[in-house]
Parts: sequence; structure tokens; C-alpha cells
Amino acid sequence: MTDNTAPHASVWRVFKDHCLQGQLAYQVTASGQVVFYPRVCAPQTGEALHWALSKGLGTVYSCTEVFVKDGPSYNVSLIDVDEGFRMMSRVDSVRPQDVRIGMRVELQMDTTHPDDPLPVFVPLGTAAREASHD
Repeated sequence: MTDNTAPHASVWRVFKDHCLQGQLAYQVTASGQVVFYPRVCAPQTGEALHWALSKGLGTVYSCTEVFVKDGPSYNVSLIDVDEGFRMMSRVDSVRPQDVRIGMRVELQMDTTHPDDPLPVFVPLGTAAREASHD
């Protein structure tokens, strides 16, 4: 688990600060319930939440290819993150039509906009291969 370094910061700011560090943060209640999308308190119970860091591994739960007029298609995927939450994202480093349900993936921050990184995923092992080519 990680401490909230800025206790008065908005939950969105804390989440984005972790993204800036290349980390996918999520929240957990004292009773162990995993919560994602970041919130001020736990849904249904109002329990306090504490931050934790994902290892960045998951499985594609569902995916679709989105077609854009006069532009390249892209995928939108739901990822079951190993820590127990599902998030909407995309799978990069493969053609949109090659994303498959059940595909193992790992976190890679999209830094197209360096001040606002976006958590996306790549097929497991791709991030290490891409890093070795840099």
C-alpha cells in the first residue's frame, strides 16, 4: 500500500500523480474491498479508502474496434486487472483487430501528452521488448 503524500489533494490528482510516475494506483477499504475508479469514499458503505499500487498485469475481458472516418481504427478494451478491478483502456502495440479476449497484458503509460499520461496496456512481454530497443 502507498500513503497519500498530499492528504488534501483530490483523489483524481493523486491518481494522476501516480500515473506521472508510471504507476497504476487503486484504492482499498480497511476490510479489503478493492475500489476503482478513484473515489472519496467506498461505494455503498462510505468507508475510508487507502491507496495501493497495481503490479500492472491483467487480462482482456472484452474489446471492440472503433472505426474513425478518415483516420486509423483503434480498440477500446475492458481489462481485468490482477488486483481485482476492471478498467476501460486500450491495448497498444498490436493491430486493433488482433486484440483478443483472454489476452494477458501489462501496463504501459501512454505519454503522448507528458503532463497527462494515460494508463494503457500492451501484450505481456511487449513492454520489455520495446524498452530494450530504446
